[in-house]
Amino acid sequence: MLKNLKNAFQLFENMGFRYVVFRIGYELERRSGLLKKRFPVQPAFQEFSSLKEWKQLPVRFFAFPGIRTQTTALSNLKQRVQALQQSRLTFFSTKEYEVKDWLTNPTTGYRYDVTKHWTKILDFSPEAGDIKYVWEKSRFTFLYDLIRYNHHFQKDQSKTVFSEIESWIEANPINCGPNWRCSQEISLRVLNWTFALNYYRDSPTLTPERFSHIIHSIYWQIRHVEANIQFSRKAVRNNHALAETLTLYLIGLLYPFFPESTRWKEQGKVWFEQEVAYQIYKDGTFLQFSMNYHRVVIQLLSWGIQLAHLNGERWAPVVYERAKGSLHFLRVCQDTTTGWLPNYGTNDGALFFPLNECHFRNYRPQLNALAGVLGQEQLYEPGLWDEDSHWLGVAPSHAIEEPVADGAYSFDNGGYYLLREQGTLTFLRCGRYKDRPFQADNLHLDIWVGGENIMRDAGSYLYNTDERWTRYFAGTASHNTVMLGEFDQMRKGERFMWYDWITQSRAGWFQNRLRFFEGECTGFQQAGDGIIHSRRVTKVEGKAQWIIEDWLHNASSDLPMHQLWHPNGAFLKGYSVKAFTQSGEEISPATTEGWYSEKYGQKEATKRIVFTTSERYLKTEIKEITQ
Repeated sequence: MLKNLKNAFQLFENMGFRYVVFRIGYELERRSGLLKKRFPVQPAFQEFSSLKEWKQLPVRFFAFPGIRTQTTALSNLKQRVQALQQSRLTFFSTKEYEVKDWLTNPTTGYRYDVTKHWTKILDFSPEAGDIKYVWEKSRFTFLYDLIRYNHHFQKDQSKTVFSEIESWIEANPINCGPNWRCSQEISLRVLNWTFALNYYRDSPTLTPERFSHIIHSIYWQIRHVEANIQFSRKAVRNNHALAETLTLYLIGLLYPFFPESTRWKEQGKVWFEQEVAYQIYKDGTFLQFSMNYHRVVIQLLSWGIQLAHLNGERWAPVVYERAKGSLHFLRVCQDTTTGWLPNYGTNDGALFFPLNECHFRNYRPQLNALAGVLGQEQLYEPGLWDEDSHWLGVAPSHAIEEPVADGAYSFDNGGYYLLREQGTLTFLRCGRYKDRPFQADNLHLDIWVGGENIMRDAGSYLYNTDERWTRYFAGTASHNTVMLGEFDQMRKGERFMWYDWITQSRAGWFQNRLRFFEGECTGFQQAGDGIIHSRRVTKVEGKAQWIIEDWLHNASSDLPMHQLWHPNGAFLKGYSVKAFTQSGEEISPATTEGWYSEKYGQKEATKRIVFTTSERYLKTEIKEITQ
């Protein structure tokens, strides 16, 4: 009882009055059926505009590319399109599944009841499995494969594109079933349909009847988004709110014939500007503390800014400021050899608008496109990553922006600290939370050498899975930091919730003879009051060598101190790690079972190195083994 009261108090304190009151009211509306009444099922068909009238609108969309990539570089694209023709789809850029319909989870075989109103569908169900596996095809990102294949190979895919859209409309009655459950999924679906409509606007396959059918569905999907927008803006407030508010603006802009178009456009614009100002911190970091979700924001900004400019509109200055700040932050975090970023934070495989053949972890295409939209010089030498820019109608410039300089970088708002030096990247996280945390990973250390992530984050795996995996991947155990006994730095609640937030931390880069980082945070409240973890990381100049010192202050002597390391295969072959006590006595490492998840839904067993001591200090040296 006391624990429940404590959790309730913390929830109110952490999330705020607005959140708590809204969630209580929303749940009452859902259970009473009042929420259901706002979302009618199968309304009468309406025709809002003819195909001819739509084509004559003075509205501009992206100027699609006039150049094509060499087909030799598109073998994977060809294979994906062939798989689609056989009802096989690659999920989350990782694994191929046979998808027989729009309602069945391919991992569990569970088929959702499409007669149920969306308010009766559960997000999390052991029987159904992870609902994202049903949402994935209904997001319609696979349309970009078909459209790009059409463009590069000059083989018309319009019949397949529109057949898939009509099939979805037929199988998913308005406001019924799992595919009406999430407004962000609805928003992305409508944006992707809009891309297809504009690409095939002059195709004979797009008949007036087909156009009217699709527009009717788009209208009711956006009606749904508007009717539920406060859930994302007040209860969720992350990339969902950004996607949904931007979609309201864009649909109001691009489809001015809907009765609510003016309101959607005006409100969506104001709300998107507010969300950008709140969610992207002044230093360019993002409140979800996730590299993958920050890339989602990059793509939304690219669409929003470019389409506004094409139609003679501008955003508030804060949108451009935070967009440029985001570019700077992510480039500083980027490995120059691969274009990859640390596998840091929640990673659900999201890549909203896949318009290139680069690896999922390569961020060059999206960063380069946003730079072009903002009128900046190209960020990288020419490569496959240029294709996004061409599809958005931003031809990459011939001038190349200067690469990110070596040196130390601090992003205090988000709690990120980086050192770039001679092909190495030292990445540290030391933050305090005013917005909801997703992982207990403070003072995590990522190390990159020559394109190899030799000490890495374990990833995030799945949202709806066994408690064992949730606790491991979201908890402290999967990060290169310190645990006190079996305690996480914060206390895990249900689903995405954490209690005992870390609200006190400080960190920075310093230099005497060598450059070093110092940071500390107060955590482990479930193990005692005032426990502080301090970490110093010294990078030996000109060498692949790091010295890490960890202290625990005010911690009970009954609990062991564990220092955790998650190396990749290259580390185990070419590097050494040794740890010592305060007196200089070497500690024997324990090699335990660890896990690594590079992409959503996949995990592999790996070696995890653990140093354990009853003392409250550890000094560890990581260095390259010289021949």
